[in-house]
This record gives sequence, structure tokens and C-alpha cells, in this order.
Amino acid sequence: MTSPRPLIVVPVLVLALLAGCTPTPTQEPTPEPTNTEAGPVTPVGDPVVIADHLLTPWSVVRLASGSALISERDTGTINELTADGDIRAVGTVEGVVHEGESGLLGLAVLDEEWLYAYFTSATDNRIVRFELAGDAGGYSLGAMEEVFSGLVKARNHDGGRIAFGPDGMLYATTGDASDLSLSQNLASNNGKILRMTPTGGVPDDNPFAGSLVYSYGHRNPQGIAWDESGQLFAAEFGQDDWDEFNRIEAGGNYGWPIVEGISDNPDFINPLHQWRTGFASPSGLTYVRGTFFMTGLAGHRIWTVDPDENSEPVDWFNTTTYGRIRDVLPGPDGTLWFVTNNTDGRGEPRDDDDKLWQSDLDVFREG
Repeated sequence: MTSPRPLIVVPVLVLALLAGCTPTPTQEPTPEPTNTEAGPVTPVGDPVVIADHLLTPWSVVRLASGSALISERDTGTINELTADGDIRAVGTVEGVVHEGESGLLGLAVLDEEWLYAYFTSATDNRIVRFELAGDAGGYSLGAMEEVFSGLVKARNHDGGRIAFGPDGMLYATTGDASDLSLSQNLASNNGKILRMTPTGGVPDDNPFAGSLVYSYGHRNPQGIAWDESGQLFAAEFGQDDWDEFNRIEAGGNYGWPIVEGISDNPDFINPLHQWRTGFASPSGLTYVRGTFFMTGLAGHRIWTVDPDENSEPVDWFNTTTYGRIRDVLPGPDGTLWFVTNNTDGRGEPRDDDDKLWQSDLDVFREG
């Protein structure tokens, strides 16, 4: 473990929701992990390689069968990693156009029956889904069904993380597509966190009637995760100054592009924690055994983050071994998985990159 760089951490301003916003919908608690001690937890020992020679991996989802699915940003291919360590192509998402940071981005699974994908097409960013057919070692994709389309695309700032919340709704992070006018515009779905039904409809209890917008004023959020109470948190890329870890409120305005990081402007919700962009550049976020883990691309590390704004995040794996870390998720038996992204055009590939790693976790004990 490396010592964390100094952070500027101040209490979060207490803000009322904007006029006309509804409270955060009641959500079912996230199930407690099985066969593990409760957290908070920390990594222990040296991570081991689960898979290597991955090409621009962006998102990883695990299935109950023991297999995992991995998206390739540049090629649009979805690969299956079996429990035995074999890798095979499940299918290629038709219409993926890769430019800069865009391409095939986030994946999500619903009821082990539907695979959802967020990707960049020739005209927009969109979300689609496929029926997931077959069994471990032989999965295939059914016909592509559109869930949502029309997001402004760009070579960068495309957001792209999707996940099902404990309320059964599909959440998606969207970037500002390098257009500073979009994040504060509630008529646009860019620079937002969106909340929709599994088929792309607007939930009745969304904060803005008839709108998928759940929160706004975001620049390029790419990490979302829920704690055991069902509270949503997000990690967000800053511009030149501050990356952010935010507690997401329904209808909340997080300030971009008017403010970046913690400010004294009462119109916006402050992040709980912030980092200089060279130390973080967060892309993935997960909650495992009572602990948030956040990845760093430019920072070449993983952070453990306590939502208490008076705490100090701690960084891990900050060595030349791993490089850029794109995604993080719960592994089997209470472990942690993370995937590197050194083949994305901005990293320096190590031997056999990119790789999926597994780290053991142990309950944090002071002293």
C-alpha cells in the first residue's frame, strides 16, 4: 500500500432539493455478502491474474454460472471468461463506432436473462439489450433491442456506466460530450445520471416528471454503486482540478460546469471527497463487504473510500505492476476483481496486458 497524497476534504454543504424535486425513492437494501465477514475491508496479499491478453476491456459483469462477460471498447466484442479461465467471444455489438474514448462501454445483466450494453454508434450514444442464451462456456446473444438512444456522442466525455439499482431500475451515467451547455440543461440527457425502467421508460417516481434525469450537473461520471441502505454514490472525472466522489440525491445538481470540486456555492451539492486529477481519474466504483472501491486511470491505483467526508480515502496497488485501472467489481467468495486499461491508447502496456486481477480482502482492524 502506498501513502495517499494529501486531500482537501471539507464537510459537505447541507442542501435542500431543488423546487419540484421528489425525495430519493425507497429502495430495497443490497443483500449482504455470503460466506464472508462484514466490512470495512482492505486488500491483503498480492493480487493474482485471472485473465490476460485482454484488448481495451472496459466493463466486467459476473454471472451466477461462474462465468464473467467483458466488453472490448474498440472492437465492440463481448467475451466470456469461464470459471476455468478460458476466454471466448460471445458476440459483437453491431454498429459500435470507436473514436478516442468512445465505443463499447458499460455492461449490465438483468435476472441472468438479459445483457445490456452502452455504446457509441455513428450518430449517438445508446443503450441496447440482448437475450442471453445458452450456458457457461457457450453463451450467445439474441437479437439486439433498443432500450434508449439519442445521447450526444463525442470522442471523449461519453460516460457509459450502466447498472441495475436495488430498486430494479436501470441507471446510466452520461458525459457532457465536451459541450459545456448540456450538463445544466434539463432538456438534455447528457451530463447526467439517468434512471429508467428495464425497457427504457420513465419511472413514475423520477424527480422530474416525464424525464429520465435523476441527477445533473455532471461532467463525465463513470462509476456508480449503492451501499447496503440503497443509497447511490458516483465517481466523476474532473476537468483540470478535481475528481469527485459524490452522494447522489434525486434531483440534485452537482455544479458542472459552473463549479468543479468543493465550492462555497449553495446552489450545488458538494462532493464528499475530491482528488487532484493526476492522482485519480476515476472510472469504476463498487461496494464490497461494507467498503467502496474506486479505480484510478491516471492515478494507477484503487482507492478505498469512506462516505464520511471527515475521513481520508486510502490508495492501494499504486505500483508499476498494474498501470491504468478501469473497472472494479466484487469477485467470488468475498474477493475483489479489477481490470487494467493499458491498451486504451493512453497507457503503457505491460507484458500480456490487459489483465483481470483478483485480490483477497480482509476485515480492517486498527493497530
